[in-house]
Amino acid sequence: MSEAGNSGPESLETGKAGAYRVLARKYRPSNFSELIGQEPMVRTLTNAFATGRIAQAWMLTGVRGVGKTTTARILARALNYKTATVDQPSVDLSIPGEHCQAIMEGRHVDVIEMDAASHTGIDDIRDIIDRVRYAPVSARYKVYIIDEVHMLSTQAFNGLLKTLEEPPPHVKFIFATTEIRKVPITVLSRCQRFDLRRIDAGALVGHLSSIAAKEGISVDDEALAMIARAAEGSARDSLSILDQAIAHGSGAVSADAVRAMLGLADRARIIDLFEHVMKGDVAAALAEFRAQYDTGADPAAVLTDLAEFNHLVTRLRFVPAAADDASLSEDERRRGAEFAGTLSVRVLSRTWQMLLKGIPEVQSSNRPVSAAEMVLIRLAHAADLPTLDEALRSLEGASPLPNGAPRANGAPANPGNGGGASAVAQVRMPSSNGGAQTMRLVEAQPAPVAFVPAPEPVTETPVVPVKSLADIVALADANRDIAFKVQLKRYVRPVRIEPGRLDVALTDDAPKMLLNDLTSRLRAWTGRNWLVSLSKEEGGQTLAEMETTKRENAFSDAKADPTVAAILARFPGAKIIDVRIPDVPDVEEAEAEVPVEPAADDDEI
Repeated sequence: MSEAGNSGPESLETGKAGAYRVLARKYRPSNFSELIGQEPMVRTLTNAFATGRIAQAWMLTGVRGVGKTTTARILARALNYKTATVDQPSVDLSIPGEHCQAIMEGRHVDVIEMDAASHTGIDDIRDIIDRVRYAPVSARYKVYIIDEVHMLSTQAFNGLLKTLEEPPPHVKFIFATTEIRKVPITVLSRCQRFDLRRIDAGALVGHLSSIAAKEGISVDDEALAMIARAAEGSARDSLSILDQAIAHGSGAVSADAVRAMLGLADRARIIDLFEHVMKGDVAAALAEFRAQYDTGADPAAVLTDLAEFNHLVTRLRFVPAAADDASLSEDERRRGAEFAGTLSVRVLSRTWQMLLKGIPEVQSSNRPVSAAEMVLIRLAHAADLPTLDEALRSLEGASPLPNGAPRANGAPANPGNGGGASAVAQVRMPSSNGGAQTMRLVEAQPAPVAFVPAPEPVTETPVVPVKSLADIVALADANRDIAFKVQLKRYVRPVRIEPGRLDVALTDDAPKMLLNDLTSRLRAWTGRNWLVSLSKEEGGQTLAEMETTKRENAFSDAKADPTVAAILARFPGAKIIDVRIPDVPDVEEAEAEVPVEPAADDDEI
């Protein structure tokens, strides 16, 4: 690396008559006023230079093409600014100074540019350390610009630390990187950091329009918007695309030419495709997609544009002012606002998630067209499906069917037992193919009971009677306090219960605040004050223990059943996996509700 530096390609091209310079270099900013989209950094540097608070090192970070290296050169020019009337650092560079031209062309002897991607080792940093002791040749400061500084090795960073912390007064460091997280914190703490932002699409459109006017090139507004979107906030990328579009269109840039060059879909046709998908019209959506593909649109690009428009619609729903973006077409503004007023956020969010999952599938598929069509089919199929919340609301709003009442398909709600009760034992048996089969044994219980309509719910009950712990659990269930219901069943042992008084015992692992919670909830649920006390008596079983005992007894009874025992003996390895005993209606109530005629002497019972 030579401190003097060589005249780069830019200076060589300048010397050749008629040599073409690409737009990204021809219109490279040469002062702070020409930088676009970086106003916060310019304001900070202006104040720092005005007050003499000039840092010893700067760290410039941002995505490619936002102007990191250009800003570094402008900053080096500002540090060494000198004219016939001004001899001090200045951000006002409207009048070219003594060193400005050489610095901006990268050939000044005191401004040393180094690419850390090709100079990563400690030897390159030692070269810098050895040379910083010498004063600049002609400029005010010796400025070291190190691009892609994150590529330096760990030893190189460590070797630079001491010099970076206490550099000579005539030396300044400017670092640039796209990977700020790879730079050691020890280096960052010694620099003044500037995050160069992505350039807004509207600002890029204005910038490109002014350059096209200077070049005498006719460019469609829609073409400029497409170029700005494709650049993704990078000024250099936007100018490179514009350069390519000018060559592609033989001096005139049209929207169709840019669309064909970039493999993009027509934005209006993307909106048409979005409309077909949201209507659930699969045939129209597939036809529109095929038409776009036949005109040269990339399948993954179509889905990406579809996702962008979905995001735009969602954004317009909450931020209507987003329609003022200069990069949007008139169709996007008008139809996007219409969709934002009709589509719910849940539908838009579901579409966004499905597109995010579908785009990588298309990009990695060896049949991208088929993969994209399957994504569109999924989107159109899901467009008219209810969301989870809507499905739950519809289920909650549906009235429960009475026991034995016919359903929509004509099947009874409780088939097989005629409305009576039965005991069901499920037996899991090994099958010949290595799997397992489940057999249900049903023991029918006679005495069907006619359906009696449930009484109308009482809208207001001042005091709710509580006679057992099961009544309290039922109250918790009715109030949808499932967590407290589980605690009641697991930790509470009933001792004594009277109107307004409850004595209980608790298990060892019960929560400390359980009694307080029980008192407050009983007051809220029953409409009266309760005295809940902890008894020294052991109390009865918890409801969870009672359910476990009941289940174990049911398993024992099932094993003792002759039919079940015969099946277990006949099929080695079979076992009982479940026993279900539905609630049996009270016999006395059944006799009171349903009149039974006396049987004749010769009837069989």
